[in-house]
Amino acid sequence: MLHIALAKGRIAKKVMKSLSDGGYQFPDYSDDSRKLIFTDKEGRIRVTLVKSPDVAVYVRRGAADAGIVGKDVLMEDGEEDVYEILDLGIGKCRMAVSGIKGKRDVMNKRILTVASKYPSIARKYFAGRFQPIDIIKLNGSIELAPILGLSDVIVDIVETGTTLRENGLKVVTEFMPISARFIANKASYQFKHAEMDTMLEKLRDTLHKQEEE
Repeated sequence: MLHIALAKGRIAKKVMKSLSDGGYQFPDYSDDSRKLIFTDKEGRIRVTLVKSPDVAVYVRRGAADAGIVGKDVLMEDGEEDVYEILDLGIGKCRMAVSGIKGKRDVMNKRILTVASKYPSIARKYFAGRFQPIDIIKLNGSIELAPILGLSDVIVDIVETGTTLRENGLKVVTEFMPISARFIANKASYQFKHAEMDTMLEKLRDTLHKQEEE
């Protein structure tokens, strides 16, 4: 049986629908279910729903053979310990630097104070600009940081920009596209690559059909 760790939320709903369309039926699954583990009726795939930052942990440690998670999580947590097999092209968004609308030259400070859920990604980006920063790690409501004077800018994912606009912020620059990736445990891939390839072929086909509809 192939065990897949899947990030909860919109990606999970889309992937579970695609798996169902591809012939993997999960009798006890529904979008509103409180269950966390689902097995298809033919015993080929077991899906475990976990929080997005934990997907790579389950895969890296071998508790799951494979996983589906955003590229942002992989880059923040480290990519070297898992195989990144495929960009699924879903959950698309961008990593961006944002600040208070109308505040000029904020990026030209000698030392920039940056708040982010992604301190590693933020450090790497600003290091590439040779910009000294003071990084503040936050876990939620990142938009509050510049509003309350905690930081000059934030580094976070942006999809539509609605939340930024509603809080008086704007994107200063976008620097990295994000989408969901299929990753695999290195040992599991050696022994179960045929099962993974079969599932991925069906998943790609159904995701492509959904985009065409």
